[in-house]
Amino acid sequence: MHIPDAFIPIGQALVYWIIALIFIALALRWARSSMKEEKVPLVAVLAAGIFAIQAVNIPIPWGTSGHMVGAALAAIVLGSPYAGIFVLTLVLLVQGIIFGDGGITVMGANIINMGVVGGFVGYYGYTALNGVMNNAYVAAFIAGWASLFISAILCAVELAIAGTFPLDLGLTFMGAYHAVIGLIEGGITAVALYLIASARPDILERPEGVTA
Repeated sequence: MHIPDAFIPIGQALVYWIIALIFIALALRWARSSMKEEKVPLVAVLAAGIFAIQAVNIPIPWGTSGHMVGAALAAIVLGSPYAGIFVLTLVLLVQGIIFGDGGITVMGANIINMGVVGGFVGYYGYTALNGVMNNAYVAAFIAGWASLFISAILCAVELAIAGTFPLDLGLTFMGAYHAVIGLIEGGITAVALYLIASARPDILERPEGVTA
């Protein structure tokens, strides 16, 4: 899912950066107002776990790479889509600057795809589904899957706009690969939510419907 440098023209990359910076500012505001001191270790654990699951990736023809993202889990556990943006921005900065995974000029697009879309789809998908089904773990599974799949589709659209890959092939391969990978993402999201609810339900920001 990480877009490397040169896959998107610099002009388009700047537009994505501007959009990303707006959401980063909102995520920082969330962190200042809502991230209490006792939540800092949880944020660190989530960031480390997300970094680890993203390290397992496969190349995708007519796309970038296929891997899990983790934004939905961060948003659900911490109770805000901006939490997903905050955590994913930290992860992407470390990956891009220190490990060269994903480009610097296109990091704005990567933050939008994985952090913004992943966080918002994951969080609001979860809250909506949990309200309808009253089953937090099924809701987390579906929200985790949807957050990854929609992020991959947006990535394919961005690459098509950039002229890097044809839209039909990008949608086909990015969509198909991440539809399958999303099953693992959804499973990890649901299982992690269950384990946290079992061990430390007090750290869940919005525990409605979550039972051990």
